[in-house]
Amino acid sequence: MSAMHPLALYVPLAPLAGAIVAGFFGKAIGRAGAHWVTILGVTAALVLSWFIFQDVDAGKTYNAAVYTWATSGGISFQVGFLIDKLTVTMMLVVNFVSLMVHIYTIGYMAHDEDNWPAGSLAGTNSYQRFFAYISLFTFSMLMLVMSNNFLQLFFGWEAVGLVSYLLIGFWATRPTAIYANLKAFLVNRVGDFGFLLGIGLIAAYCGSLNYSDVFAQSQLLAGTHVELLPGMPWALVSVVCICLFIGAMGKSAQFPLHVWLPDSMEGPTPISALIHAATMVTAGIFMVSRMSPLFELSQAALSFVIVIGAITAFFMALIAIVQTDIKRVVAYSTLSQLGYMTAALGASAYSAAMFHLATHAFFKAVLFLGAGSVIIALHHEQDMRKMGGLRKYMPITYLTVLIGALANAGLPPFAGFFSKDSIIEAVHLSTTPGAGFAYLLILAGVFVGGFYSFRLVFFAFHGKERFRGAAQHGHDDHGHHGPVEPKESPWVVTVPLILLAIPSVIAGWAMVGPALFGNYFGGAIFIAPEHPAIAKMAAEFHGSMGMVLHGLMTPPFWLALAGAATAWYLYIVRPDLPAKIKAKSGMLARILEEKYGFDRFNDWFFAGGARLLGRGLWKGGDQTLIDGLVVNGSAKMVGWIASIVRLFQSGYIYQYAFSMIIGVFVLMTLWMNRA
Repeated sequence: MSAMHPLALYVPLAPLAGAIVAGFFGKAIGRAGAHWVTILGVTAALVLSWFIFQDVDAGKTYNAAVYTWATSGGISFQVGFLIDKLTVTMMLVVNFVSLMVHIYTIGYMAHDEDNWPAGSLAGTNSYQRFFAYISLFTFSMLMLVMSNNFLQLFFGWEAVGLVSYLLIGFWATRPTAIYANLKAFLVNRVGDFGFLLGIGLIAAYCGSLNYSDVFAQSQLLAGTHVELLPGMPWALVSVVCICLFIGAMGKSAQFPLHVWLPDSMEGPTPISALIHAATMVTAGIFMVSRMSPLFELSQAALSFVIVIGAITAFFMALIAIVQTDIKRVVAYSTLSQLGYMTAALGASAYSAAMFHLATHAFFKAVLFLGAGSVIIALHHEQDMRKMGGLRKYMPITYLTVLIGALANAGLPPFAGFFSKDSIIEAVHLSTTPGAGFAYLLILAGVFVGGFYSFRLVFFAFHGKERFRGAAQHGHDDHGHHGPVEPKESPWVVTVPLILLAIPSVIAGWAMVGPALFGNYFGGAIFIAPEHPAIAKMAAEFHGSMGMVLHGLMTPPFWLALAGAATAWYLYIVRPDLPAKIKAKSGMLARILEEKYGFDRFNDWFFAGGARLLGRGLWKGGDQTLIDGLVVNGSAKMVGWIASIVRLFQSGYIYQYAFSMIIGVFVLMTLWMNRA
């Protein structure tokens, strides 16, 4: 193990420098300066990451502290980097997708000033500010994945949450955007509370926050028991892992902390691709993979993880089939795919989860950016009911979205097939309690995934041209009215789509063997001998082509194909049927449209409860107790005493003499009684 790689520090600093220049000097450098400086920063980070990958691929691992921030109670709080195969994989994926999003943003945000009130200062510098934010987001994510200790991990964890808050609510004049970013921030705080508890327990029992020190003491955590409730001892490692995973549930939007992610579609589309494809939402998946030496020691934590993942994978996919907003369909698809990754983690198939994280980053970015391309063409219309027939107007966007849908559905030979099939097989072979239940849910989710993926394609790009003659007021109120004649997006939009579509096709072929069965991640991932799912799969693996041929005979392929065929029948052959099915579904359709009532319950219980508590504290505590009793009450008491005392301060000598006699009489009576 070497010290620090000479290029490592420059990887996060390059996007940070771009963010600082674009953010603080945006007015001086102008719009072109802002996008060039941030794009060059992310490009530099990507190129440097590639050089670092070459060294790590040759067998080197780097782990060193850069700066000691503070020392307290024997614990050092440091900034440091751990660079191994797990880290460089995330560095390459994050930087590549971020670069594509930066380029795409030039086209998408070209007329962003139209989204702001006339003369608004926020509107005049919004373009530069947006590039500063997405570059800062890239820096935050790189600090998270490159950290070698829990302090820096937590810094990156909170930094991506903060910047996502700024990005989701970027269009600050919209109440829906402000509601969405506040919701994302609050829900993530719930998860982060658990995450912080886990880190606190590690610091308390291990006396260190460095990964290597903590992993070396993993047996101590496994052998220590704590009583959360009297008479109910829990292995400390289980408590720590579950607390850490609660943090992942918030960041990676797992049930029931998933509610923030669909609403975050209120942010500009490039953010949907950046946050929900390769970066923020995958932070939880990466963190659990990094913590595999701890999770492997806790059967309870793995069971919790696999069940939560499977529930998210299936039930979030069901909501996607009733959504009409093109971005929300992709958002619920993201929730479902994150559920698959989480289920893989619970099955101890960490390499399969990371493999799906990488392939998903490509094809989900394609779907989000493709949806954004359609939104641009239709003057910021997002309702799929006002689309249709776009295939001949937008051939490049159509082809790339089709590739993304095929990969998302898990159909061979696209990248999503290799990673998704590996997860399903790993869960099937898993010995983790709850794996049988999880397998049934994720298998059922394959049919739903095929259906919603092709529902989007057929709804938006095939069939009747429903946009013709419809007045387009636009999601951003651009003032576009009358019939719309859509056209293909400019090259700054289509080139990133093409560059992301290519790995969506070929990444699976190239990566499946090394990533899953070639010990690609090396010592970065630890799997206990009693969790043999990946080892069993490796024994039956006969190359990429063999996997494709075998996949054609397995239930996931036929279920995905059945889902795609069902979508084709309902939206191409019989487009009248979906409305009839919805009418007859009754309560089931209503439940899905209400998203199982989570938002309504949260608004009633948590938001309503907080308002009720606040009102009670205001009425009972502030008005009655503080103002009424303490402030006004003390004033009344003083006034009452003063009014009595005033009676004896009349200025008449006889009254003073009488008062003195009464006083002497009282004092003598008290003295005689004492005597």
